[in-house]
Amino acid sequence: MIVQKKSRSFMSPYQYISYRNLKFLLFEMLEADKNISKLNYYRDYDRSAFEMSLDTAQQISDIHLFPYYMEMDRKKAVFDNGKVTTHPQLKVIIQSLAEGGWIAAHAPQEYGGLQMPLSLMNAALVSFYAANVNTCYPFLTYAAANLILTFGSEELKEKYTPQMFSGAWQGTMALTEPQAGSSLTDITTSAEPTDEAGTYKIRGQKIFISGGEHDAVDNVVHLLLAKIKGAPAGTKGISLFVVPKLRIDDGRRTTDNGNIQTVNDNLSSIVHSQLSNNNVTCAGIYGKMGQKGYIAAHLMYGEQGDCLGYLVGEPNKGLTYMFQMMNEARIGTGLVAAGAASAGYYASLKYANERPQGRHQSSKDPLSPQVLIIEHADIKRQLLFQKAIAEGSIALLMQCSYYSDLAFAGEGEEKQNAHLLLELLTPIAKSYPSEMGILSVSAGIQILGGAGYCDDFPLEQIYRDIRVNAIYEGTTAIHGLDILGRKVSMQNGKAFELLLSEIEQTIEKAYHQEKLNTYAHQLNDAVKELTKTTQTLSFAAKQQGVEAFLSDASLYLEYFGIIVIAWMWLKQGVVAAKTIEHAENSDEKLFYESKIVTLRYFFDYELPKIAALKKQVLNFNKVTMDVDKSILV
Repeated sequence: MIVQKKSRSFMSPYQYISYRNLKFLLFEMLEADKNISKLNYYRDYDRSAFEMSLDTAQQISDIHLFPYYMEMDRKKAVFDNGKVTTHPQLKVIIQSLAEGGWIAAHAPQEYGGLQMPLSLMNAALVSFYAANVNTCYPFLTYAAANLILTFGSEELKEKYTPQMFSGAWQGTMALTEPQAGSSLTDITTSAEPTDEAGTYKIRGQKIFISGGEHDAVDNVVHLLLAKIKGAPAGTKGISLFVVPKLRIDDGRRTTDNGNIQTVNDNLSSIVHSQLSNNNVTCAGIYGKMGQKGYIAAHLMYGEQGDCLGYLVGEPNKGLTYMFQMMNEARIGTGLVAAGAASAGYYASLKYANERPQGRHQSSKDPLSPQVLIIEHADIKRQLLFQKAIAEGSIALLMQCSYYSDLAFAGEGEEKQNAHLLLELLTPIAKSYPSEMGILSVSAGIQILGGAGYCDDFPLEQIYRDIRVNAIYEGTTAIHGLDILGRKVSMQNGKAFELLLSEIEQTIEKAYHQEKLNTYAHQLNDAVKELTKTTQTLSFAAKQQGVEAFLSDASLYLEYFGIIVIAWMWLKQGVVAAKTIEHAENSDEKLFYESKIVTLRYFFDYELPKIAALKKQVLNFNKVTMDVDKSILV
């Protein structure tokens, strides 16, 4: 299926995402353009602003991102003598996104931002990621800059965020250490106070730091977790620091005429910074299975001299602060995975519409013409699986983005409820697209057969690229522990109750649609069973202990996730069933029919999987707990 849009001068050989679907989710399912623009922070974003922004995102994706996707994989980054050389297009990508305002899109106007709704920004992001996963760099920078804006001093904001939002400087999150992995309790990177208030000498190392060192920017700013000497043990003693690769000397910068100017002077006239080495050295980059254009670095701090870090907020509150960036990154990981799943679906669909092979099973004449493989039932099943996963995941991520907007800019009870819903759904929004996206792209490879395993087609690269998302920002097991161990019981189960109420509202609307009545009943039954299962598990935690309660948390997450995606499909179905009779043309009618058919597929093929998952999470005679490690030989 080739994209044919006469308004654009560049034509992608592949479609990688449906902008019609993004508009359906934003304007029809969520009515984000109407509801979000009522919030004062987003008052400038009416329907035309949404449309214009999405059109711009499409142009950037088609021109600057997608054409270089496979090339950036084959001409991967190289580490030599402490420096990382990336594909030259990376600098173009970062600058094109910066110049379009995308890095600072959500930031306040007073800091050079556009105050763009996250629902709109994330719709653009999923399209960028579908076009080229190496787009992650600038949006990691945004999250780091946003952390400084939220918790940093005015001096830190003025020194660092303008250069980060301009695309000149990269931002990172530096958490993981060799001996600690995901257990931040065990980090050992230290921070020793200097004579200057708020300035510390940093010493330690961090691993798997995305964007940690590369030549497409002039500087890298690490948002780093470390422990101040004498701090409490464990996570209560973790502080957050801004640690630049190159530090600004004496808190001063040079203007365009070469004069020194303090950071408290007129910031808009500051063009260049007086920078010096801060002794952040790159020990190497990881040779990854996929995402080869998106580097992950091993960094050493203070090994070759003083490395200065600047305290963000108060001491010993670093992990609390960092959760803002981590949660943003978890939604971002879901967007990356959903984008990859979308790209995989459209690559498979294109091939299935072009590849003739075999005949219908009912045909007995070997001389009859071959049919396109899309006419085979099993190929259609696999394509529907891909579509259901990709579009269901994107719908959930747009729903979470909508809650993010309400939680950020709303007021009163609406704001509080949106925050709770976002907290509860984040583990699913990160994990479902990541785990199921892998299976989705794998189905795409199967559709192509041997061709899918070859690098003549993009599926094998997408499969390698998507795999890491189930590991990024906490493995699936960690998110299972999070949702079952914390989120469902949060505020005495209020978040869980709010979600049930949201789902019930959709079910009630579906009962009034003849085409959807059966599926409304199915989801209603599934939600009742989820509630009972959750209550049973909570009771078991008191009776059998925490270990038994959490031993199958990953399966509970999967169980919960399938039901949430079923809700997303029923929610889309309600809109499609109501609108289809008023479709303006045959293409629009086909779009809505496709939504309803994919809903049917999900409820017939995917939702029934919860029965086995429920049975297992309620089975307290667990082999995983009883087995002795010596058995695993």
